Amino acid sequence: MVGEWREELIGELAPFLYGKGLPKEQRAPNGTVPVYGSNGIIGFHDTPLTDGPTIIIGRKGTVGAVHYSPVPCWPIDTTFFICGSNPSLVRYRYYLLKSLGLENMNADSAVPGLNRDAAHAKRVRVPICEAEQRAIAHILGTLDDKIELNRRMNETLEAMARALFKAWFVDFEPVRAKMEGRWKRGESLPGLPAHLYDLFPDRLVDSELGEIPEGWGVKCIGDLAEVVGGSTPKTERIEYWEGGTHHWVTPKDLSGLSVPVLLDTERKITDAGLAQISSGLLPKGTVLFSSRAPIGYLAIAEVPVAVNQGFIAMKPRPDVSNLFLLRWACAAHDEIVSHANGSTFLEISKANFRPIRTVVPKNEIMNAFDRLSRQMYLKVVKHERESRTLAQLRDTLLPKLISGELRVKDAETFLERVAV
Repeated sequence: MVGEWREELIGELAPFLYGKGLPKEQRAPNGTVPVYGSNGIIGFHDTPLTDGPTIIIGRKGTVGAVHYSPVPCWPIDTTFFICGSNPSLVRYRYYLLKSLGLENMNADSAVPGLNRDAAHAKRVRVPICEAEQRAIAHILGTLDDKIELNRRMNETLEAMARALFKAWFVDFEPVRAKMEGRWKRGESLPGLPAHLYDLFPDRLVDSELGEIPEGWGVKCIGDLAEVVGGSTPKTERIEYWEGGTHHWVTPKDLSGLSVPVLLDTERKITDAGLAQISSGLLPKGTVLFSSRAPIGYLAIAEVPVAVNQGFIAMKPRPDVSNLFLLRWACAAHDEIVSHANGSTFLEISKANFRPIRTVVPKNEIMNAFDRLSRQMYLKVVKHERESRTLAQLRDTLLPKLISGELRVKDAETFLERVAV
């Protein structure tokens, strides 16, 4: 039986069930049951609609999107769903459905939607042997599980880095701990290693921004970074785009990032295109901040980039940490937006951005923050690069395994060679 395949209808193999509406006001914000819409998790509830691992398919909205929940969940009425008691077989069907191009099976109506009858009528080849189906799910699932693990680790690291910035530079926790006698020389506190004790003062003083640690200052953000913008080379000039090698960033490139790390861009420009942008090619390490529609997407460029007109780019000045700038821009979001204006949509101009004032520590403390948070950031970058490689590998293997072009043993041998 192993190696033999048969044709089946999707409607017989995995019939689509209709999701059930669950208005926001009826959801449980502190619940543990994920609520799925057509574009993924949209909230949580305390009671599941399904009773096992579930495949969720976008019926309206993000038509044809396919999601997998390893736990019981609540698919709402913009979705179809499929569930079952055997996680491996449900997951195999998830990968099978992802290979079908369901996004192209729109219903013939005024409101785009997935045509359930067309999807059910689709014929697919599947391994007769369930063990082979489970093996395919295991291979692809191993890659997705590693990507998910990386995502969770990055989420934790990012939360730690944000908390560290807030403790040191917003709440002034090290200074307050010394003032209140909670931190003594030779001792450590959470986020406060003993060797940092002498770097922090033991009193707060008045400033134009309120009380700040003694010896610290208040500066404009323009004093901490060279603030520049960008533009879009004329799109009709193919010599600016065709065969481009320079990364060119738009806010869309940042919109889908789960962590503030930019590794690649959707479009690239040529030398001739780059010459049309006055700010030129910005170095690796530049902090990117979307200045409109919306304000506040953030990332550090891990490759040299040129930017379009939707950005404020911050090139750190000497002795200024780009991680300090990144965390400041996140923590100061509301303050930044308060300096924006515009009738069609809000935009923060470079002229209004540069004078925004912030509390600035002594260089030794800035450097200490950079050393601690840099360790976290480099792990995030490593995980993100690894996840991109794993996703590319998964996307390459998926159609080959699902179609039978690549057999399980060959895929397992390949994964052993690349040490996944």
